[in-house]
Amino acid sequence: MAATPRGAGDRSRSAQRPAPQAERRADARRNIKSILDAAQLCLARDADASVADMAKAAGVGRVTLYGHFKTRADLVDAVLTRTMEQSDAALDATDTTGDPREALTRLVGASWRIVHQLHSVLRAAHRELPPERIRAVHDRTLQRVQTIIDRGRDAGAFRDDLPQRWMVTTVFSLMHAAAEDTAAGRLDADDAARVISATLLAALTAPGTAVPAPAP
Repeated sequence: MAATPRGAGDRSRSAQRPAPQAERRADARRNIKSILDAAQLCLARDADASVADMAKAAGVGRVTLYGHFKTRADLVDAVLTRTMEQSDAALDATDTTGDPREALTRLVGASWRIVHQLHSVLRAAHRELPPERIRAVHDRTLQRVQTIIDRGRDAGAFRDDLPQRWMVTTVFSLMHAAAEDTAAGRLDADDAARVISATLLAALTAPGTAVPAPAP
């Protein structure tokens, strides 16, 4: 049997082991995922959850958490971004074709379920992040709203005497106002989607056109 070249066994074993840098990157990815999973759950239960609470839930120390997220605001931003990406994927299943008014009602219904479920995360974001950042994270959802409004304006179903961006802002603001009222007990969560849709249809329907009632 041929002799193994000196050092070849060591080289073979070291080739089979991940490089320390690769191991550190893998550990960092696992830590980040654990932190985000835990922070999302903690903030969904309590908008005031502390960094210590989130680190404990993630099974890491605060030093490790701060190694990935320099401030609580950075962590809240990451959770909000992740939450909206997950929400946007869920909204992909919503039918936004056909009559723009019916499409808007369907999108409001699907969006409301998400906003209501994640209201505590949004409340934490409003306390930590500037309004323009929160709106930017909602960009893909707002693009869906804008597309429906554009179709409605072209078809004469929605008014064209108001700025398009203002109409999109109206939808965005009303959804979040409904979440606040629901949390405060001023609005029934089970009836909120209907109330939001009815309010938006009244506000956006072209003048002189009958305002449809939102489908139940």
